[in-house]
Amino acid sequence: MALQVYVNVDTQDETLGTSGVDWVEFSEGNDQLIFTAGNTEVEDGADTPTQSELISAGSILTGSQIILDNYLLEDATANLLKSIDNMGNVDKQYVIAFDFDDVTASEPVFEVYDDTNLNSADGTMLGAGTPSSSFIRGITTTSSSPGDDWITGATRMAGSSDGNFLYLNDQNGFLTEATTLYCNLCIVIPASITSGFSANPVFVCKWLEN
Repeated sequence: MALQVYVNVDTQDETLGTSGVDWVEFSEGNDQLIFTAGNTEVEDGADTPTQSELISAGSILTGSQIILDNYLLEDATANLLKSIDNMGNVDKQYVIAFDFDDVTASEPVFEVYDDTNLNSADGTMLGAGTPSSSFIRGITTTSSSPGDDWITGATRMAGSSDGNFLYLNDQNGFLTEATTLYCNLCIVIPASITSGFSANPVFVCKWLEN
């Protein structure tokens, strides 16, 4: 079986495959999600940014909680940044799509780690060893939209510990047919963070095949 992941870079909140809605297939190992404050070098339509440009577009710590509202897809094939307008603490359902072409033997889950070895979730962004303090908040939206201010009850994503990853089928179990599952993400920097940092979290979708 195969999984294809897509990101909605349109302003319309519509399902994968809806005519006129711009869904871009995520290229594993090439494309990236960028969480940023943004500037004229790191914005929709800009070329792929350098590391220094990304740093210059980072959020300025204020001593107060920061809820990021600027999310971009780095589309390596097009060498362009594309705004993910529906990502973040907004009532939008169809943001990231996981398109399965067959049944599964377990429920697909969505996890995040520090690196591609998928054995560490101790970085600052993932809560510095306390998963419940992760900056990355996620919500499964397969069955319904998340609602207003959904981050208050969201999952803090970090590793595979219980309660810190997303069940993409709303805990309804394995897939019995080809299915598209959805989620939304938001980055929330707590007020307690006073020192700058950079991070390259790795997201992974896991499931068992028949």
